[in-house]
Amino acid sequence: MKMKLKNTPEQVELIKAMGSKSPEISRPATEAFAAFIGPVVRRVLDQANTASYIYTDVEYDEDDNPSYPLDLFYDQNGKDPYTTVWSQQMAGGLPSSQVSGNAELKIATYKLDSAISFLKKYARKSRLDVVSKAIERMANEILVKQDRNAWAVALKGLADGRGKFGTDAVPTGLVSGNIVNTSGTAAAAVTLADLNKLITKMKRLNASYAVGSPVAAYSKGITDLFVSPEVVANFRAMSFTAFEDSAAAEQVGSGVKDEMYRAGGFSSLFGINIVDMYEFGVGQKYQTLFNAVKNSNTTFNTSLDNLLVGVDRSVDAFVRPVARNAETGSTFTALPDDQYSQRQDKIGFYGGLEEGRVMLDARAIVGLIKAIPA
Repeated sequence: MKMKLKNTPEQVELIKAMGSKSPEISRPATEAFAAFIGPVVRRVLDQANTASYIYTDVEYDEDDNPSYPLDLFYDQNGKDPYTTVWSQQMAGGLPSSQVSGNAELKIATYKLDSAISFLKKYARKSRLDVVSKAIERMANEILVKQDRNAWAVALKGLADGRGKFGTDAVPTGLVSGNIVNTSGTAAAAVTLADLNKLITKMKRLNASYAVGSPVAAYSKGITDLFVSPEVVANFRAMSFTAFEDSAAAEQVGSGVKDEMYRAGGFSSLFGINIVDMYEFGVGQKYQTLFNAVKNSNTTFNTSLDNLLVGVDRSVDAFVRPVARNAETGSTFTALPDDQYSQRQDKIGFYGGLEEGRVMLDARAIVGLIKAIPA
């Protein structure tokens, strides 16, 4: 993520004032610049954060205790008197499943912060590039922490989710839980048939409390599929792969191939958005994270398997409570760092936010474990 300050006379003068050797000049300028960069960093985080794509923000006043009324989210029935939610008690901690009655759920939040500094001489010389890089570094450090914590909760819920099956009979051809697991089978390309299995899995997870067809469909199904670049390459190859003589090979119609070829960098299949993420793939950090949080019943080969994660964004199952500053109204606060004295000739800033990550319903996420060729 890159940031660039505009080279305007007002901004240049403000940065020059921050580098002044006089505290009476530099201190007010530093405070004014901190008030300026807070909302800027917040907007950048909201746009660049991959997890913000699936999480819904719920703002609350700082120093308050955020909560969520589960009785408005889940159906009340005699079969499911309790619900299970997934969250973290601290930043970087192992997400845990909390069993709760259908009542008010208190949500644990944590602080994410970062600090940067640079020599005052860069400010005196109006080096906007240096100042921009410092702010960029602060935002990136917060961004990395946000994404890691958010995906940890989602992947833990995916690994432990049991949907509506519970102890009921599992339909033929599907396994219990939220994952279609093909680990241990021969490596093969991800196909439309695999995608079809995920769609069916999501339908079964969102059955009614009587394990039948819901009167009003709770879920629209998978809206977004998060995959590795290698999986996207499998889908892209469908546009130029010739028809196979083998009856076992997947056959894709010429009309579909032509449409995919013309689209070039296609972004959807079966109406599902395909989201290409570098963090997924053999040996990548989110798959390593999934391997760390999965339960013992899930077979996953970190050196061979790819994880595909399907999410239903039509329901607010993923919630991000975030504290709002009472004075500024912003969720990200930046302040001057007063640890640097005049002798050090440095300028410093620190900033952060308070948030939490909660997955209220595992029926909104499914996964496919697929061994694919290198």
